[in-house]
Amino acid sequence: MTQTSAAARTPAVSTFAELSAMLESAYQRIDSERERQCWIHVRPKEEVLIQLRSLCRDAASGIALPLLGVPFSVKDNIDVQGMPTTAACPEFGYVPQQSAQCVERLVAAGAVCLGKVNLDQFATGLSGVRSPYGACASVADARYISGGSSSGSAVTVAAGHVAFSLGTDTGGSGRIPAGFNGIIGIKPTLGRVSSRGLVPNCPTLDCVSIFCNSIADGRQILAIIEGYDETDPYSRPQPTEAAPLPKRFCFGRLSRAELKSFGVGECDDLYEKACERLARLGGKACEIDFTPFAEAGEMLFSGPWIAERYSAVSKLIDIDKGGLLDVTRDVLVSAERFTANDAFAAQHRLLRLRRQVQSQFATMDILAVPTAPRPFTFSEMAENPIVLNNQLGYYSYFANLLDLCGLAIPNGTLANGMPMGITLLAAAWHDMALLDFAERLLPDQRGAMFGLKAYATTSREASAAH
Repeated sequence: MTQTSAAARTPAVSTFAELSAMLESAYQRIDSERERQCWIHVRPKEEVLIQLRSLCRDAASGIALPLLGVPFSVKDNIDVQGMPTTAACPEFGYVPQQSAQCVERLVAAGAVCLGKVNLDQFATGLSGVRSPYGACASVADARYISGGSSSGSAVTVAAGHVAFSLGTDTGGSGRIPAGFNGIIGIKPTLGRVSSRGLVPNCPTLDCVSIFCNSIADGRQILAIIEGYDETDPYSRPQPTEAAPLPKRFCFGRLSRAELKSFGVGECDDLYEKACERLARLGGKACEIDFTPFAEAGEMLFSGPWIAERYSAVSKLIDIDKGGLLDVTRDVLVSAERFTANDAFAAQHRLLRLRRQVQSQFATMDILAVPTAPRPFTFSEMAENPIVLNNQLGYYSYFANLLDLCGLAIPNGTLANGMPMGITLLAAAWHDMALLDFAERLLPDQRGAMFGLKAYATTSREASAAH
């Protein structure tokens, strides 16, 4: 449920004049929708046009630029050369001399970064309200949260400001805001995309995520930014790509009794309808034991992994005097209750949980879960921010701990108009298989207002810059 329509989609373009006109339109949308509070730093339009002119010259000379002129935004905990990185903490801010590798690869492909976008401070939260730069609402209803921590990333895509956005996902930040804004959210396998240039949050679990309007766009973006990075200690060499899902497949699902929508049964009904669609597509439902998934998820914010967050952030800024929001500080200082013994015990327990989950995946091709249990209004979040934040992560916290890849896709809307999503999960390195399968599930998905096809052009079609 975004505010775009088929009539608003742009045609294929090839000239500097046409590309610059569409970027002008993007800037007009950004300027007219400041109340969304999704941008922290907007790059000067004149600077973008200078870059675009140079890119058009390169394309005309024969350089392959598959994303020529495609506008994107970047979550403000990912470095972009020459733009401030704040992680939603102004006191922490700095201007990097080098972009994150994922940004470098997009720029090399001709994409144009329009600026840095809002997030839950230091990516600690799933609501999108924990920022001194303001709270982001869902594009569907301003009374409801956008989800976080990649709030600005999701909103800039769903509102039609950019074609796609980079976010991060440690415990659901690349999926939950996609669900509450009716767009695609891709959480790659850990280590598939380099984390060099990310402000660390929970380094062993952090990964770059992608927000976009179509599966095809997401596949192309992932193919550009992925790849082993020997300078990143968390990068992993990619094995042979997993085979596509068969026409007849088995999908894991939760039993009705195990669903948790925390008081909104209509959300459970939407999940049941998603499972029915999977069955009609040729899927055989297999009810799983969700216990190991839920137990692993509890470890992220209720276990010693919060100490890894504390360790990472405390090396960057003074926890007590560094300008952190009270809720961010409260979350981080809760790490004090954990010991080294707790940390090792949790690691050992996690390995046993992984084996249990692996045995379940041996009997299914994918697992389908709600992207989030239910949406919350701003007033509800204000009353109980930590408890409700953890409820938001009930279906997402476990993915990186259990080494799964994930894809959040739209699943319909509630009676109040709020979008809800489902997330497809698979074992590590099944990312492209998930994307291929999602196109079977969403054959009628809407195109992007700023779809990659609208901006991308071959070097032969590109005109020289004026």
